Amino acid sequence: MRFLVDNALSPLIARQLRDNGHDATHLRDLGLQAAPDEVVFDLAAAEDRILISADTDFGALLARRSLTKPSVILFRGEITRNPKIQAATLLANLPAIEDAVLAGSIVVFEEARVRIRNLPLTGSS
Repeated sequence: MRFLVDNALSPLIARQLRDNGHDATHLRDLGLQAAPDEVVFDLAAAEDRILISADTDFGALLARRSLTKPSVILFRGEITRNPKIQAATLLANLPAIEDAVLAGSIVVFEEARVRIRNLPLTGSS
């Protein structure tokens, strides 16, 4: 799978994904650590990458644009602020969320659960 890790998260996550056989890059690798959210979002879509972030603004972009790509994985909550835990959590859950993110979805990792919403996002829940 192909991933783009946002600057809101550690480059360690991209490194761990690469170490586990995935195509992953961090915005710092591209010199885009200060890029606006729209640029990051458009890059992920253009390169068919799954965007990984802790920035909920990407969910708002998905809702506004009514798109099915790129998929977005968000980390929310205190326990998931540790990059080692984030990487381990993501890698442990990839088999369960793979079909959803390849088809187009937003996946939210929280303290005690994983939420998946198919794209495009609509006003109904």
